[in-house]
Amino acid sequence: MMSEAQLVAEVERGEIDTVITAFPDLYGRLVGKRITGHFFVEEILRGGMHACNYLLACDMEMDPTPGYAYTSWAAGYGDVHAVPDLSSLRRVAWQPNTALVLCDCLEEGGELVRVAPRSVLKTQLARAAAAGFEVRIGSELEFFLFSDSYAEAREKDYSKLATSGRYVEDYHVLSSTFAEPVIGAIRKQMDASGVPVEFSKGEWGPGQHEINLRFAEALEMADRHVVYKLGAKEIADQQGHGLTFMAKWNEEMAGNSLHVHSSLWDTDGAAAFGAPGTPLAGTQAQAPDLFRHWMGGLLEHARELSLFFAPTVNSYKRYQPGTFAPTGIAWSWDNRTAGFRVVGHGSSLRVESRIPGADANPYLTFAAVVAAGLDGIERKIDPGPAFQGDVYQAEDLPHVPHTLGDGIAALEKSTFARTAFGDDVVDHLLHFARTERGQFDSAVTDWERRRYFERV
Repeated sequence: MMSEAQLVAEVERGEIDTVITAFPDLYGRLVGKRITGHFFVEEILRGGMHACNYLLACDMEMDPTPGYAYTSWAAGYGDVHAVPDLSSLRRVAWQPNTALVLCDCLEEGGELVRVAPRSVLKTQLARAAAAGFEVRIGSELEFFLFSDSYAEAREKDYSKLATSGRYVEDYHVLSSTFAEPVIGAIRKQMDASGVPVEFSKGEWGPGQHEINLRFAEALEMADRHVVYKLGAKEIADQQGHGLTFMAKWNEEMAGNSLHVHSSLWDTDGAAAFGAPGTPLAGTQAQAPDLFRHWMGGLLEHARELSLFFAPTVNSYKRYQPGTFAPTGIAWSWDNRTAGFRVVGHGSSLRVESRIPGADANPYLTFAAVVAAGLDGIERKIDPGPAFQGDVYQAEDLPHVPHTLGDGIAALEKSTFARTAFGDDVVDHLLHFARTERGQFDSAVTDWERRRYFERV
C-alpha cells in the first residue's frame, strides 16, 4: 500500500507517472481512467474525477441499457463524481510506474450513489458498525488458465480451448509446476501490490487454479478481490495466456467458485463468534449464540438474495450435484457438500458460503452476506441442527435457485431485501438481471444449432 506522501514523492521523482483511478461496475469490473501522475496529485487526489454515470447502468458489452431509474437517455446520461479512497491506494507491480486507487461514487451533493456496488457494501458495513461489529471476509477465487491467449480464444469463438493442464490438478504439485510461470507471477505481483497472498494450488479441473488472499475487513477484502481479478488477467495476458473466472465455462468441467468466509469482530479487535478453544466439529451447544444467529440469517435469506451471489445466466449452471458446488441450502461442520460450511475454531471460527461463483461482484456478494447475517442476529434466527451427511442426496432441503429467472423471481418477492437495501438498489439490480436474461433469451446458441439443425 502507498500513503499520500509516498505517492506525491514518487510522482515528483518520476517513479510513478500513471494513476489508475477506478470504481467497480455492476459486474465487478473496474472502470475509470488512467490519469497522469502529476495531474492526479494536483487535481484529482483532493477533488476527484468525473465519469459518465452510464457506467453504473450498462451491460457486459458497455451498451447503455434503457429502463434504469438511476440514469437514462431521457436524463442525458450525466456524470458521476468519483472520489478517491486513499486507503485503497497501492502500487501496481505488474505495470511500470503505475499506481491504482479505488473511488467512491458520489452525487453532486456529496452523498454516496446508493446503487454503486461499493456504496451498497459500505451501507451494510455501517449497519454492522452501529451494532458494534467489524465484518471480516476472506474470498477464495477459482479460475481456469488456458494455453490459448485471449486473442486466440476469440479467434476460436471460445470453443475447443486448450486448458494449461491436461488432468485434474487438485493439490497436485507436479501439475501446478507447469503453470508456475503464470501462477507464480500472479502471487508475487499481488503481494507487491498490497494484495497479500497466502498460497496457490491446483483445483478440481484441468488447468484450474486457486490463489488465496489474506482475509481482511470486508471493504478492504472486496478491494483486494477486484484488484486481484484485474491483475490476474493482465499478468496472464503478458505471458500469452488467457484465464476465465466464468462460473461454468464448460459443462463437462468443474465450475469456478467464490467461497466467502465471514466472521464478526468486536470494536476492540476480539473475535465475536467464539472464545478461544471453540471446537471445530462440535455439537449444537458448542456453537455460540451470535454465530448461530448469523448462520440463521444466511440460511433464511440465501434464496431471495441469490442474484447477489449468481448474477448471470451462466452462474446457475455451476450448481450441479457432485461437483463441490452446492445445490441444497444447509449448514454443516466441515462438509463441502453444504451451501454453508463451518470451519475453524476459537478466533478463526467462521462461516464459508459456497454458493457464490467466481463471476460474482464481491461488493454485492459481501453486502448480501452482511445484511443476511445482521438480520439473523437482530431477529435471533435459529439455524436448526447442523446437517450431517451428503447434502446432494437430501430431498427435503430448500434448493439453490436453478436459473437466473428463479433468482429474479426470488428477489422480486423479497420484502427483506427492500428493507435491507432499499427499493432503489433492489430495482436497479432486478433491472440488471432482467436485461441479462432478456439478452440470453433472444440469443441463438451453439447448443440449439447442434440440436435442431437438420442432420444427414
